[in-house]
Amino acid sequence: MASTACFVIVSKNDIPIYDAEVGSAPKKEDQAYQHQFILHAALDVVQDLAWTTNAMSLKSVDRFNELVVSVYVTAGHTRFMLLHDTRTEDGIKSFFQEVHELYIKIFLNPLYLPGSRITSSHFDTKVRALARKYL
Repeated sequence: MASTACFVIVSKNDIPIYDAEVGSAPKKEDQAYQHQFILHAALDVVQDLAWTTNAMSLKSVDRFNELVVSVYVTAGHTRFMLLHDTRTEDGIKSFFQEVHELYIKIFLNPLYLPGSRITSSHFDTKVRALARKYL
């Protein structure tokens, strides 16, 4: 079964610093723009929910047709947002936790400027491998 998934990391200043289409469904250019629009539209909901709970994993925060937006918020208020059509809560939680570990490694790099775009091909390869594993 082909799945749709789009993953975005958004800084605390609402600037996307990483994005990737990680689903196995065939990709269309207009669909990628729609996925980004849905994820960015959910930022307001995430902003409200992030201040009402201590949990890092906000799970499903928004929906668009059959697509669901799941969110993980770090202690520094960086948001990991996943638009998906599958319902594997445990897999999504594991995906977010392992991507958070990768993000911390990038963040601790003295050459990385916090809030700037993540351009590391190693990071991208690891995120896509985690998506295949958990999603």
